[in-house]
Amino acid sequence: MKSYNIAIIPGDGVGGEITKEAVKIMDAVADKYGFSVASEHFDWGCDYYLKHGMMMPDNMLDTLTNFDAIFLGCIGDASKVPDHISISLILTIRKGFDQYINLRPIILYPGVETPIRTATPATVDMVVIRENTEGEYSGIGGFFKAGAPDAFALQTGVFTHKGCERVIRYAFELARKRNKLGNTQPAGMVTNCTKSNALNYSMVFWDSVYQEVAQANPDIKTDTAMVDATTMWFIKNPEHFDVVVASNLFGDIITDLGAMLQGGMGFAAGGNINPETKYPSMFEPIHGSAPKYAGKAVINPIATIESIRMMWEHLGEEGASRDIQDAVAKVLASGQVRTRDMGGTYKTHEVGDAIKEAILR
Repeated sequence: MKSYNIAIIPGDGVGGEITKEAVKIMDAVADKYGFSVASEHFDWGCDYYLKHGMMMPDNMLDTLTNFDAIFLGCIGDASKVPDHISISLILTIRKGFDQYINLRPIILYPGVETPIRTATPATVDMVVIRENTEGEYSGIGGFFKAGAPDAFALQTGVFTHKGCERVIRYAFELARKRNKLGNTQPAGMVTNCTKSNALNYSMVFWDSVYQEVAQANPDIKTDTAMVDATTMWFIKNPEHFDVVVASNLFGDIITDLGAMLQGGMGFAAGGNINPETKYPSMFEPIHGSAPKYAGKAVINPIATIESIRMMWEHLGEEGASRDIQDAVAKVLASGQVRTRDMGGTYKTHEVGDAIKEAILR
């Protein structure tokens, strides 16, 4: 029997509630497809910080390195730990395990309402590939002359040729695999989300690497949009997009807008991918920890369940991944089982139960 070892970090706020739904769906497809799952939970997060003065132990990466994948609930509770400190747990995993691809699919399921008029299941079908280990989030900088009238701060973005090339190349490969434009060339399109008119070093460099990769992939259509224009076109013409590749900061911003296209943050899943599988990849819903809703069972678990779907797809269990997606689509299309954000009264675990039953059926 094939077996998988999955590390689970519930995290903060509603993390415990959505993690239960992740495990529920993870185990359901394992039972159906005849493979086994061994999971281990780790209590790292803001409460761990209050006890130990750190978000996670120093040997966290050594502890996680032999797992097949990691599921992360959500991290952060500003009432306990400042956000710029709590985020260190996520960034340490992303950088330590070279999870240089942040994969964020944006699709709108039938039966889901969205505040964006132009968004329909036919028009919203894109993937944002966000560079995940360098760029604007490189963590280089400092505070200077603190308390003085001329105090200042420096935040340095780092864009290496290797870092830019590999994430842009991944985007072109994904566009070819998605084949959104059909079986004739071009098979797909990669939109370069940039700001080279104002960021005259980092983004000019990024654009030059994009052109290098584009020239090596002539079967894929190219497209470029400034990040501010990208946000406009996401709303105005979402059907235009196939695969979008963006730097760390820009990708972070536009995918929250993408979540609104697909119905809200409760539907937005993400993967932090090490494509070479040298290290485990990590999967998470991209919504926050929402501490004020903790314990109320009102959080939409779809983003969590979609994250588990992405995990099984990454691990090669395509049948399990497809069943999860079909079950999610069926439950949402019925228009009956809905959490509060969808205008319903169903609890977090009740939505999870409905999707589990649809999987087993």
